[in-house]
Amino acid sequence: MLFKFYVKNFVMITCLVLVAVSCIKENKIEKEIAKINIDINVERFDQLFAKIEVNELPKLRTAYPFMFSETIKDSFWIVKKEDTLQRMLNTAVDKTFSNFDVTEAEIESLFNHLKYYFEGFNPPRVITTTSDVDYRNKVIVTDTIAIIALDNYLGSNHEFYANIPKFITANLKKEQLVVDLAEAYAKKYIYLSQNKTLLDEMIYFGKQLYFKDLMVPFKTEAQRIGYTQEELHWANANESYIWRYFVERELLFSTDSKLPNRFINPAPFTKFYLEEIDSNSPGRLGQYIGWKIVRAYVEQNDVSLNEMLITSAEEIFNKTKYKPKK
Repeated sequence: MLFKFYVKNFVMITCLVLVAVSCIKENKIEKEIAKINIDINVERFDQLFAKIEVNELPKLRTAYPFMFSETIKDSFWIVKKEDTLQRMLNTAVDKTFSNFDVTEAEIESLFNHLKYYFEGFNPPRVITTTSDVDYRNKVIVTDTIAIIALDNYLGSNHEFYANIPKFITANLKKEQLVVDLAEAYAKKYIYLSQNKTLLDEMIYFGKQLYFKDLMVPFKTEAQRIGYTQEELHWANANESYIWRYFVERELLFSTDSKLPNRFINPAPFTKFYLEEIDSNSPGRLGQYIGWKIVRAYVEQNDVSLNEMLITSAEEIFNKTKYKPKK
């Protein structure tokens, strides 16, 4: 008994030491990142367009050619500017984003992290707009510009979102803006192979989530995955069961095209087809387990972020001793 007591305490002390060392390392990295100190000037195209006079439209089109379709005449944009819905969108955006300082600081922090981990990264022009609440395209990024549609971040319960499913509106709030921007960059940097199995899908989204761990550490884990705190708690509490479900039903290497809709894609809940589980579970639990696997892979293998992002799902799985919490 005495021996077991000492062994147990030794293990606990070792874990605490490892956690402490990890925290010291992370703090050191964050201090280095803060020194990069990228400064941006967010261009409020939404406000410029709302206030534009008819004779000034050609000048705005010249300054922002990528915001106007060449096939659409200026008369269309003048009518749109005066449209009742567009005016309502402008008013709502101005109210929610009357002060852009916090959001701008978060974007700058994201860019600092991107520059630290990807030396070739150059801060793009950041341009805000409205999109008639096109929540499927909230953020668009290229090598030189990042376009953010602010009418997709007015708050989960905003009246404009009344006909949108609740599991989607839950993340239509300004706290998620920089998380979505980080995700857009994750998609640029992750090597995208043809996803064939459920494991391929899980690891792909696990890479996205791990990318966000590093790029927006100032956001909570719940915000990074787009869960409420209660949903994340449910996932953590049931991690072992979720993993056992995948393994026992041999789903990981299945190519069944129905599986992504059950476990990966946005949904109000994850479809285990078990009445006592489904109603309580959050959606996208396949992404959640993929996140855990990728984290374990990075912890157990001497690999850089860039190396991990291009490593195949099968190799990550084979080189990881993933053990879910019980």
